[in-house]
Parts: sequence; C-alpha cells; structure tokens
Amino acid sequence: MLLPQAVHFGAGNIGRGFLGQLYFESGYATVFIDVVSEVVDALNARGCYPLDLVSDEGSERLTIGAVRAVHASDRDGAASVLAEAAIASTAVGMHALPHIAPVIAAAIPLRFSDPDAPPLDIILCENLHDGEALMRGLVRTHLAPEWHDILEEKVGFVEASIGRMVPTRTAAQQAEDILAVAVEPYCELPVDRGAFRGALPVIHHLLPTGNFKGYVERKLFVHNLTHAATAYLGHDHGYTYIWEAIRDPEICHVVEGAGLESSRALVKKHDLDADDLEAHRLDLIRRYHNRALADQVERVARDPLRKLGRDDRLVGALRLCLDQGTEGEYIAFVTARALAYTEASDPLAEVLRARMQASGLDAVLQEVCGLDPDSVAALLIKKYFYTANFSIEG
Repeated sequence: MLLPQAVHFGAGNIGRGFLGQLYFESGYATVFIDVVSEVVDALNARGCYPLDLVSDEGSERLTIGAVRAVHASDRDGAASVLAEAAIASTAVGMHALPHIAPVIAAAIPLRFSDPDAPPLDIILCENLHDGEALMRGLVRTHLAPEWHDILEEKVGFVEASIGRMVPTRTAAQQAEDILAVAVEPYCELPVDRGAFRGALPVIHHLLPTGNFKGYVERKLFVHNLTHAATAYLGHDHGYTYIWEAIRDPEICHVVEGAGLESSRALVKKHDLDADDLEAHRLDLIRRYHNRALADQVERVARDPLRKLGRDDRLVGALRLCLDQGTEGEYIAFVTARALAYTEASDPLAEVLRARMQASGLDAVLQEVCGLDPDSVAALLIKKYFYTANFSIEG
C-alpha cells in the first residue's frame, strides 16, 4: 500500500531532526527538498537516517525510514512532488523562503488543474512574525493571476512554533555520518489551527491551537528569551555549554527571573493559563540542564544583532512587560549583557562590537534595538549595561 506523501523543504537539523520523525511516526513517506547535494544523494541511496534522542537519562536511536530527496535545483521535480503531497512543510530560514516560493507557485497549477484536488497545507517551521502573509505574498508574485483565487482558497500557510532544541553538529560528527542528527526528546509542534485550508492532518505530536499568537509569544518571550539569557550570561562566565551555564546558581537565578517576568506579562496579555505557563517555564529550565545534548553557548548566543531587535526575544520581552505594567528588571539586565556580547567567531557579534565602539550605546539602542535612548526601556537597559552582576537595586 502506498503511503501518503509529505514534502519538506530543508533537510537540515529541523527537517531531519523533527519533521522527519513526526511524518515517519504518523505513517507518511517523506520527500525532502534541499540544496546540499551530499545530503540529497545520501537520503536517496539509503532511504533512511538515524535520529538520536539524547538526555541525561540515556539516549535512544531511532531509524527514520520511507524517505527520499529532490535537489532544490530540480524545480520541476520539486514542484511535481509538492503537487502530489498530502501535507508539506518548510524549515529553511527566512532568507531562503524567496527561493522556494517559485516551486510552490509551480505546484499550484499542477495540483489544481484537477478541480477535485484537495487543499494543500504547508506548515511553516520558521518562527517568523506574520509568516503566513509573507509566504502567501512571495508565492503570489510567481503565480499567474488566474490562479490567485485558488491560492487564497485552497493553499494554507500554517505557522508553527518550533521548541525542540537541536545543537550544531561538529565537523567530526558530520564526517562520521552526514545524515545523523542528535536532538532532545521534547517533541511537540504547536500550529495555527485556523490557518489550515483542508482537514487537520493526523500527525503525531501536532498541537493545533486557536490561540496561536499566545503560543508564538510564549515561544519567543519565554523559551527564546531564557535560552538566550543562559547563553549570554554563560559567555560572560566563560562557559562552553548551556548545561554548564544553567547549573551556575547566579545565572540560573537571573534566567528564572527573566522567565517569570515575561510569563506574568503573557498571562495578562493573552489570558494564558498561569499554571500551564509556569509548568512550561520550569520544564525549559530542566531541559537546559541536558548535558548529553551538548548545546553550545556560542550557538545560542549567535547573531546578537537579530536577537536584540525591537520585537525579538530580549527587547521585545522587555517592551511586553512595560506594556502590560509588569516588572522587567531581569530582562533589562540580560539585554544589557547581550549588548556587551563579543565573540570573535561570530561575524555579527563583531559588527555589534564595532558599532558600539564607533557610535556608543545610545546609537545602538536606537539603531539596533529600535528604542528611543530616553525611553523607559532604554533607561532600564542602560542602568545595567556597565555591570556584569545583577542587583535589583541596580
């Protein structure tokens, strides 16, 4: 019996390390579309790959089967498999989305030339703000006008919130097996229930939610915030791994304080269940202790320019707290430490350092963080910029 077909753009850490598992365990055959020839060739030669679930309690190796791949340069081949998909998804990064839009556009006439063809839903595993509108607009530019109504009516772009942590693989690990991936056991995929054009797919660990905006901000302002806080404070203290940093009592105190501040604001804004949110926050702290995952401080801290953006995990969380009338002292301290972050191996951290040296803190707050230097948020951050030790009295 032929298995229903899932198509996933991006055979990287999230593709192989998360979506591939969900599809395989749910009875789908998966076609990956990717630009890395060695990965595409290996998937086609082997038809499976190993996935290690690692934790301090032990590891479990899964074999993810029923997989093959199409190279992204084969646009016709990619469009053809997408046109036949029961479900599709992406995990390629914001900058690659314009490159897959033409493939999606090409698949639409192939699929919907049959008026009885079912809707096509594409899950966006990109952690993007307004990803649905962005992706729909990108595809529309490559689509003939006579198909625009079909795009609106029968193609769903379903935003997802990715919570599974997947560390960067070393060169030695890649040389040993280019397809192997190690991930934490956590395996839930919240998605925007209202964005589906077809029936909800039966996929293990999929969590359709009607309050998706709340889930997105929970991911950004609790998970991403506390993860980044652990990394920037860990870097200050000379730690290599996230598990080392979170086990430092001083760092853990600040990370927990920042998470509590953002959680209180989220409960007020989105009417989230306070007990559920607190359980989620505590579970994140537990997951950061996962020594076996070997998640690196440098990986999590990477690209501070983006992470210091006005609506991102640090400044965005601080603004959330101020907007909701709740305290944000711990978040302001963490943001200050991110502004002071220097790491020679991270080109964007070097850009931040150079801008700080050339223009000063006020200019960076304005140009990078989108904050008026005299605003309440900026003043809070400046209060902590010149100290590496947190004190609520400042």
